[in-house]
Amino acid sequence: MTATYDQMVSRPTLNILVAAVLPPVIIGVLGIAHPPHLTQDVSLLWRNLHVVLLPIFPLLALGPWLVAKSIDEQWGRIAFLLGWVYASFYTALDVLAGIGAGGLKNEGKSGLGVLFSLASSLGEIGSIAFIGASAIAAGCVIRVAGWKASPGTVLVLAGAFGFREEHVFWPGGVLSMFALAIGWALLIGAASVRIEAVARR
Repeated sequence: MTATYDQMVSRPTLNILVAAVLPPVIIGVLGIAHPPHLTQDVSLLWRNLHVVLLPIFPLLALGPWLVAKSIDEQWGRIAFLLGWVYASFYTALDVLAGIGAGGLKNEGKSGLGVLFSLASSLGEIGSIAFIGASAIAAGCVIRVAGWKASPGTVLVLAGAFGFREEHVFWPGGVLSMFALAIGWALLIGAASVRIEAVARR
């Protein structure tokens, strides 16, 4: 007798999996189209791509928050706060260096240096917060799954660091997004028994 879909993957585990994996996959796919440099010719694409990414970037914070929360409420709260810091400050980078800079370049205006400088400083805060939240979530999974969490931890942390260094530029940034997606899937799989046990409480 074959197992039903609900028996193979519980609803709580599936929900967390989708919320953690889908945002980096979408960002990675969109990142393939991200121009390597901001020039007059690509300024509209640069601007419009960042408008599309504006509501998606903050969703990256769901992965570390939900994974940590599903294992330990206290660490989940800390991951949530770090995710909030990430979402706030990385959005500033997206608006300034993405939408604003693309718009200025398209209009032939000056001031790009100021925008990129501000964006870099604010984005750094957000990126570090995201790395911290990801490390907390990976640590929670390591605590309950042991060595089985190793592949997912390596991929998630590599993806988080790569995101900080490469944004979503091809190839580094795109590959970082896919590393996050695969890493979260592996961590959630490693912790699935614990996630289901907490969900049943």
